[in-house]
Amino acid sequence: MERYERALIVGAGEGLSASLTRLFVRQGLRVGLAARDTGKLSALCRETGAQAFACDASQPDQVKQLFGQVEQSIGTPDVVVYNASARARGAFADLVAADVERTLAVSAFGGFLVAQQAVQRMLPKKRGAILLTGASASLKGYAQSAPFAMGKFALRGMAQSMARELAPSGIHVAHFVIDGAIRNPGRIEPADRPDSMLDPDAIAESYWHVLSQPRSAWTWEIELRPWTEKF
Repeated sequence: MERYERALIVGAGEGLSASLTRLFVRQGLRVGLAARDTGKLSALCRETGAQAFACDASQPDQVKQLFGQVEQSIGTPDVVVYNASARARGAFADLVAADVERTLAVSAFGGFLVAQQAVQRMLPKKRGAILLTGASASLKGYAQSAPFAMGKFALRGMAQSMARELAPSGIHVAHFVIDGAIRNPGRIEPADRPDSMLDPDAIAESYWHVLSQPRSAWTWEIELRPWTEKF
């Protein structure tokens, strides 16, 4: 098993990112959290000792600056998680071009910017892991949700290409299809449908399992869904 020491989670919030932060810290990693609004991360940082950094992941200069700040503060991350996404809903004929552009910039282009900065630092050491969070829309485009599907399909394609290119160099790239709603402090399932949402702590355990895989049997993609979700 590879031994990881530092993690950076981009697009951090109160759901899956919080569960990942707690798990990584329990496993002995130092954790950096990046978000446009770092105020929402204050409680999590106090709880775990993680450090927050302000960053709009769709902006190349801000992403480059983020990695420099993280290196100075906690050191170069050997695990990078991209959790950021954006969504524009509506009938296809009525979609606003600027909203679609923003969705693609956050969901896909931001993933490229963050992953590229990570790869540039991992290649010389020939080690590291990049984990990319997908969704149901990574595999199936829903009506009135074309921009989200466009972004998530693009992120998945990038992950597959990266995995094939970078695995021989010791960099583990994995994409996670989260096929269902994730439980969070503001959203829980109804009493008559227990476990119909994904438990973020359970998802985090799957991320850790992938990180723990021997190099001889790496996974590039994993799908996770609650038992009530239709395939």
